[in-house]
Amino acid sequence: MMCGAPSPAQPATAETQDIADQVKAQLEEKENCKFDVFKAMSFKSQVVAGTNYFIKVHVGDDRFVHLRVFRSLPHENKPLSLAAYQANKAEHDELTYF
Repeated sequence: MMCGAPSPAQPATAETQDIADQVKAQLEEKENCKFDVFKAMSFKSQVVAGTNYFIKVHVGDDRFVHLRVFRSLPHENKPLSLAAYQANKAEHDELTYF
């Protein structure tokens, strides 16, 4: 893996789902809607001054969103933040840096 580059995509884990769940309310506020389905499907991570997580989330029917979640360094003691997201994604859309 290249230093600073995102990891290859891998299947979501329980930790990935927990990260997605922690920023779900932030996304719902930005999108002005509630998601009944919110299942993390795959993710990439990138070590920066903290960690960026790129997570593909199934939000019902054939709809997906891509999240970029930032986890600060432990000593900063900050909550996870939804740094960016891409709506209107499909299952086959590649999870890329954004």
